Amino acid sequence: MKVSKLAENIVGSEIIKLAAEVNEKVKQGEKIYNLTIGDFNPKEFPIPAELKQLIVDAYFADQTNYPAADGMLELRQAVSELLKERGGLDYKTDEILIAGGARPIIYAIFKALVDPGDTVVFAVPSWNNNHYSYLNGAKQQVIEAKAENNFMPSAADISPYVSQASLIALCSPQNPTGTVFTKKGLEEICDLVLAENKKRGADQKPLYLMYDQIYWALMMGDIKHYDPVSLRPEMKNYTVFVDGISKSLSATGVRVGWSMGPKFIIDKMKAILTHVGAWAPKAEQMATAAYLSQLNKYDEFLVVQKQKINERLTGFHSGFQKLKSEGHNVDSITPQAAIYLTVRFSLNGKKTASGQTLSSTKDITKYLLDEAKLAIVPFYAFGASIDSDWYRLSVGTCSIKDVEGVITSLRSALEKLS
Repeated sequence: MKVSKLAENIVGSEIIKLAAEVNEKVKQGEKIYNLTIGDFNPKEFPIPAELKQLIVDAYFADQTNYPAADGMLELRQAVSELLKERGGLDYKTDEILIAGGARPIIYAIFKALVDPGDTVVFAVPSWNNNHYSYLNGAKQQVIEAKAENNFMPSAADISPYVSQASLIALCSPQNPTGTVFTKKGLEEICDLVLAENKKRGADQKPLYLMYDQIYWALMMGDIKHYDPVSLRPEMKNYTVFVDGISKSLSATGVRVGWSMGPKFIIDKMKAILTHVGAWAPKAEQMATAAYLSQLNKYDEFLVVQKQKINERLTGFHSGFQKLKSEGHNVDSITPQAAIYLTVRFSLNGKKTASGQTLSSTKDITKYLLDEAKLAIVPFYAFGASIDSDWYRLSVGTCSIKDVEGVITSLRSALEKLS
């Protein structure tokens, strides 16, 4: 039976493919350290107790009918205040759109700003820009970011493509790397966008910037988060943000996300999502509004949240650096933000105890799963080269005792290679 060309050619998630293999091993009784998914184990990282109770209270208060198309005013007011007080950003309630998590927001940004055949510029590894470009019939201009830049794209990387582009898609803190833009690096990209828009005539569509900052509340140590509008106020005309509570509050399943940007774009995104029906549930919206109106409670939760995440990230990083010092061909980038550690396994050409030669990243990934019982996601699943030997390690689903267990298991597996 025939389906649409879009459905026929859509590419599934590499992470889901890996998850299927992991789940099969778990079903067979194997102990697997599954550090693949960018999610939280609610037993290790529960949502705030106050937010949980507020959600329950909202349902008992019969907040179960349709929400406003652009989100409940109470929540947009709370988000506006949060952005101003904690992010230094000034967005009015009619410049904010609430949706059922970040994914509908990204979909609406692409639909509102990108026509079929338009060029979208993004770096890899990155999360799902390739899929959203495909869904929109866009031309993808892919930049392979480099380890020496912490896998963050530079203005020099982007510059050759700005004259043809309709949208630049950026994310900081970055999924999958857990790294961030420097102030200088982001300023230079903003200056590129501003210079290009000065060249374009009134009849031309501007060059827009999608800025995904869903992890911005989870900065580690002295690392600072920067955004385009704070650095270059003129960028407010061209920047559409992706944000929400899914990562900061461990609330991935609560499905409350938002965007802020120029009102005329937010209005178009609202119209698109009205037809999709991708609203956040009304009860969750009202509960989130009430919770975010207590910024002291929000701050207290984040202190503990970041401490728990940092403990795991630094534990894994220290473990990888210890393995490296022991002569194993592994490495890791110092964690900066989010829930991810960027790790490297330079094992091509190594032989297993059974005599098999590890000749590809897929071989290495399978060996780690089979021998070290470690499931992590190779960067090629995020659009990087199939030959990349870098991986995303996610800490949101692991306990602190798993850190030592993973490093011990890895050491044993690595020692069996020759």
